[in-house]
Amino acid sequence: MERSVHMCTTEDGVRIAYCTEGDGPTLVMCPSNLESFSLDHLSADFEAFLGKLEQGRRIIRYDSRGSGLSQRELSDFSNDALVFDLEAVIDSAGVDRFSLWATAMSGPRAITYASRHPDKVERLVLHGTTDATQHAFPPAAVEAYATVAMANMEMAAKAFTDVLSDRRYPDEAAALATILAQSVSGDVAAAVLRAAATWNVTAEASALSMPVLVLHGTDDRFAEQEYGYDLASRIPDARFVSLTGGVSYAFLGDTDQLLDSLEDFLPRAAGGKRIDRTSSVHTILFTDVQGSSAMTQRLGDANAREVFREHERITRAALKVHGGSEVKTMGDGFMVSFTSAVNALQCAIELQQAFAKHNESAAEPIKIRVGLNAGEPIAEAGPDGRSDLFGTSVNLAARICSNAEPGQILASTVVRELVAGKGFLFADLGATGLRGFEDPVRLYDLRWQLTDADDVAPRPADR
Repeated sequence: MERSVHMCTTEDGVRIAYCTEGDGPTLVMCPSNLESFSLDHLSADFEAFLGKLEQGRRIIRYDSRGSGLSQRELSDFSNDALVFDLEAVIDSAGVDRFSLWATAMSGPRAITYASRHPDKVERLVLHGTTDATQHAFPPAAVEAYATVAMANMEMAAKAFTDVLSDRRYPDEAAALATILAQSVSGDVAAAVLRAAATWNVTAEASALSMPVLVLHGTDDRFAEQEYGYDLASRIPDARFVSLTGGVSYAFLGDTDQLLDSLEDFLPRAAGGKRIDRTSSVHTILFTDVQGSSAMTQRLGDANAREVFREHERITRAALKVHGGSEVKTMGDGFMVSFTSAVNALQCAIELQQAFAKHNESAAEPIKIRVGLNAGEPIAEAGPDGRSDLFGTSVNLAARICSNAEPGQILASTVVRELVAGKGFLFADLGATGLRGFEDPVRLYDLRWQLTDADDVAPRPADR
């Protein structure tokens, strides 16, 4: 479907340009920076990425105030003013329910809009962003970029896109710098940067009620991944996915992991083409807290919940370090997916060592069992739009976990074979009968215990 370009007017009288293309459930995409959709043709990678998102969907994008085809040379770039832009576009397009996408600088306005209009936002995707943008804009950096922008916008655009796009993509960085330099004046860019240092919507994030997917790169160059994790922790029932790499632009680098997460989360038209994906092996890790039901009865709901919160904190900290994607939590356990078996085992070791250290001084010890298996699970979105994994490989991982003793890590043969030569120490427990599986399954005990000489998880050299 051809692109259709429209104009609308905000509550404070600013003219905003927006475009629509595609057909199906609506996805509204906030601009990540100050780029203009009228210059898409300068970035082949972005056009390819957008084409995949557009299959079976209607995409609405707009130029932020002060940039592109929207009204230029303004002075108000407060977060509330930027929310006016989004509200005007939605009202003009006549959209009743839609999914909302925000990345990099657009996180605060999307969070604010969603908190104010929960009846309209069906799902929210927050990629590489934060609810407190000052994290990404310390005062010294703001003034440095602002000063350069006012003196030479082309130089500032190149410096900014070099940081966000990574030196591995020099051609695309050059294209993005051209788009930015042509989309906004230096004075406006400086004003937006200074305003961004004041944006803080943590209260609004805590009030969100729709399904939220938080995607953040392990080495994100706009905002460190810990800010993405903190954002997800403040949003009720948000799903956090750790993406490998540090490119802030969603369409650069290896986009398969990001597109897979979006595919499982965002709706598309019935019969619309799905993204072509090659099947990949995932290592599935399950955890389970020993005696959780008895603990709840003994401590009471409120006190037991405090213990489980500590369990969740320790677990999620390890997942963040080792790139685990939290599929779901069952209150007293987690289901996690890894694209690397090495990372999965390192995470399992770090979990057991972290809980062992915690238990040395804790009034209420937390002992967990861990089970791992690898295979090609089926990914489907549940009724709430959240991704889940199904299939024999998942069921086996769950059974292996339930067969483990507290403080033990059990792995299947396929996991052991995937990490052969990586420096892990296993004990062969032989074939074991597991409920629901006709044939016995060979299990391996991964040795992780701390010694006087070791106080951290082993780190195989070729991770």
